Amino acid sequence: MAVPPGRAVVFVTGNMKKLEEVIQILGDKFPYKLISKKIDLPEYQGEPDEISIHKCREAAIQVDGPVLVEDTCLCFRALGGLPGPYIKWFLDKLKPEGLYKLLAGFEDKSAWALCTFAFCAGKEEPVQLFRGITEGRIVEPRGPRDFGWDPCFQPDGYDKTYAELPKEEKNRISHRYRALAAMSEHFSQLNNAPETKKLKLDD
Repeated sequence: MAVPPGRAVVFVTGNMKKLEEVIQILGDKFPYKLISKKIDLPEYQGEPDEISIHKCREAAIQVDGPVLVEDTCLCFRALGGLPGPYIKWFLDKLKPEGLYKLLAGFEDKSAWALCTFAFCAGKEEPVQLFRGITEGRIVEPRGPRDFGWDPCFQPDGYDKTYAELPKEEKNRISHRYRALAAMSEHFSQLNNAPETKKLKLDD
């Protein structure tokens, strides 16, 4: 079932900073209007794709309409990809300093940030996944502490952490940007009608 252009899509988040960043990255290419809603979803376990699909299906049931769910992983190569989808809990207990110290005994400080956006048009509809990856390394935390693990992740090719980068610059290279770019491209092609291109998220 296609979702008509201009229709409101519920983005499952209670984090207004995240909603602001997502809308800023999507710009006017995305044919839907995003509205945020905080929904308590079960904490699924498994591989990132499985978790995203389960979360999105459950959100579509609760909202009874089109939903967008984001799942973010921070994966340490030395730890075989962990913390991965469980980064939220690691961060909550350890803070950015503790994440950095987790790799104290390893030479390999490389990591990758994975963002998956899962879209579902409604109950009983298939879930579509859009992924973005940014490679980097785990460093001693630097920069503002207002956005999760950003202070300890330094993307490849930069001497600044995510937290130290200007928002516009981070938004051009982040794992979230890459996942959203893939999603935006998909839907702008799908809804490639002249009137669709004029739609703005804040209409």
